[in-house]
Amino acid sequence: MIFEIPRILLIDSYDSFTYNLAALCRQSIPNCSIYIIKNNDYTVDQLLPNLECFSAVIVGPGPGSPDNGDDIGVVRDLWKIADTQLLPIFGVCLGLQSLGIEFGAKLRRLNAVKHGQVSNIRHNGIDLFDDFSSIRAVRYHSLHIEVRKGGDIEELAWADDEENGRVVMAIKHRTRPFWAVQYHPESVCTDGGGIEVLRNFWRLAQGWSRKHGRRVAPWNAVSSSKIAQSWPYITPHSPPPTPSQLSHISYTTLQLPGLSVVEVCEICEASNNSSQFALLDSAAQPGRFSIVAALMPSSLHITYSVDDSFVRFTRGDITIHEELVSYDIWSWLATFMRSKKACGGPAGVPFWGGLIGYLNYELGVYSLEIPLKGGLRQRNDCHSDVNLIFVERSIVLDSSTGEIFIQSLIPHDNDWISDMAAKLSKASLPVPLETTPNKVESGKCTIILPDKDRYISRIKEAKEHLYSGDSYELCLTAQTHISVSSPSESSWDRYKRLRKNNPAPHSAYLRLHPTTLLCSSPERFLSYSRPPGSVCQLRPIKGTVRKAPGITRAIAEKALAGSTKEVAENLMIVDLIRHDLHGVVGDDVTVKQFCSVEEYETVWQLVSVIEGKLSPDPDVPHEVGDELGWEVLRRSLPPGSMTGAPKKRSVEILQHLEEKERGIYSGVVGYWCVGGGGDWSVIIRSCFKYDEPEKPKQSEDDLNGDNQGAQKATKTTDEWVIGAGGAITALSDPEAEWEEMVTKLQSVLKSFGASGL
Repeated sequence: MIFEIPRILLIDSYDSFTYNLAALCRQSIPNCSIYIIKNNDYTVDQLLPNLECFSAVIVGPGPGSPDNGDDIGVVRDLWKIADTQLLPIFGVCLGLQSLGIEFGAKLRRLNAVKHGQVSNIRHNGIDLFDDFSSIRAVRYHSLHIEVRKGGDIEELAWADDEENGRVVMAIKHRTRPFWAVQYHPESVCTDGGGIEVLRNFWRLAQGWSRKHGRRVAPWNAVSSSKIAQSWPYITPHSPPPTPSQLSHISYTTLQLPGLSVVEVCEICEASNNSSQFALLDSAAQPGRFSIVAALMPSSLHITYSVDDSFVRFTRGDITIHEELVSYDIWSWLATFMRSKKACGGPAGVPFWGGLIGYLNYELGVYSLEIPLKGGLRQRNDCHSDVNLIFVERSIVLDSSTGEIFIQSLIPHDNDWISDMAAKLSKASLPVPLETTPNKVESGKCTIILPDKDRYISRIKEAKEHLYSGDSYELCLTAQTHISVSSPSESSWDRYKRLRKNNPAPHSAYLRLHPTTLLCSSPERFLSYSRPPGSVCQLRPIKGTVRKAPGITRAIAEKALAGSTKEVAENLMIVDLIRHDLHGVVGDDVTVKQFCSVEEYETVWQLVSVIEGKLSPDPDVPHEVGDELGWEVLRRSLPPGSMTGAPKKRSVEILQHLEEKERGIYSGVVGYWCVGGGGDWSVIIRSCFKYDEPEKPKQSEDDLNGDNQGAQKATKTTDEWVIGAGGAITALSDPEAEWEEMVTKLQSVLKSFGASGL
């Protein structure tokens, strides 16, 4: 007898938990293959001929309402297909609501929204709930159904809410093979109603198919290319380099525990405001490695804007354009880095050389196929969406051991390594004190905060979207503008003050003209280790208590881990991140830490840790593993902690609520090492400015020419931008959210001599 591999069709209604559900199906249905389509990929007439090739259909969750055709798509038609084409269907959340209203149930709003909250589920002990009892399940819904007695729909499970009364949690159709649950079985915090319920659905589905003589048609009957690949599937960006193409890193190691990051930076001309500079700074625990780019006039500067068809290369004052042709920017950068792949650096050092810079928020928005703000792009101070520099010489400081690594990708560069080692050794004896000005010596500073009434009105609009089911959480932000007239202080001096006032583990100082970024971020977004066997780790932060006298760990834990609101915010992003990781790596995603309170230099924070890696598979091309981290980064932007969930719908709403593009704020800053690893943090607690480019601009020639004519324009005012905001949930108080946003500005504003707003 030949046993057919179960094929499951998963219909995605643009949710941010879909791949979590796919992974749960793989756990619950032995050896199954999962095929995922969007709910608007097909009309029902186009889909019907393909259904005979599937064992069952899963209708996933999603934003919006089941009575809105744009939100539910083809799903509403599946419930009414002819008896001769029937197959088992299992719905989740929006799927349950759709099944219910198509067969007479009434759609209602909850009195109290349940987003990221855990409830005890009661059930009748049969069908989906056969052979188990206790369920604690995560709910993400503001809508629910009321089942009509004596109708086609039978209630299987419910929750008894103090605020909402009895709420239907599971149903089945009395005569058709349709089952559904309102809660989210795929959530990391659902206990008892996840894999068990999917296994019971599969048992019920098989029983129904046997009883009715339904046989799954051969796979070659499927003609649509959209269903041709099972999940997960990664297309390599480019062929791998051959071993003979690999560069080798030259390096030396010094033991100089007394030498500070600031001193090393100043030896590398951080104080020279006319030059490019890049620092990724572990200015506080639990950060460990700080990376100083020892840039040269010939260092390759790469910039890109999403509305361009080309990438800009700059060396010194000369810029040329390279057309992307058939590439997108992600594939282009992956191909570029494959040509730069290197080996032989110090094994314990995460960065040997490679790209350093930022990827802004709008790059992620664009990748979600969401329109940008049109003409407002012209007002975005010309910041590039991608701004990276290729670092061939670097100095890495290990705060744990006191070691300093001087590294070069340039062949036969031993003279520079020796010269730099001598400079650093000399600077370390005697150990000078780090000098950071205590008094702000800049000119007049004007601060323009967001309009409070407008911001609060946007919070109220955001909450209405949450009540209507369009989103579970919205990270609403606004911009503060700072104008410094006749500045006498450099951006480097201002950064030193920022790192002193608000030391953070993922700080950064980038002076990649014309953009300057000062960042003291506490939040790592994504790190990925070197291949083979790359491990991707994300560490979302939702929930912060600032340190103060009397704020002990116990008090912080009660305020954070003991808060329904804070845990719900964190849980929503954890589930979203699991989805992003599952979408790339497949099954192997683990929550290593959930909602733990971590102590930082100035705050207590609620932090979760999620890891993912590719499962060993001889059929997966080697180059797929090499670029795993980059693919995860591409498919995870913008950071979920800065958008809310579901991500796509939330970003669409935020595009309407927020008046300006975010630009660099809410993007990521970090590196991609030539060895294949990378580390990117969320750009928060930061400010940035744009300087007019040098004029006149030399004509585009080749990258090896000399520019004799560039003259720097005189500028008498520095214009800085600070972004800040917070996660808006159904439990948010608008006044408190405004105060939280203003509080988040303080650490950066102190660098401008302002506080107490």
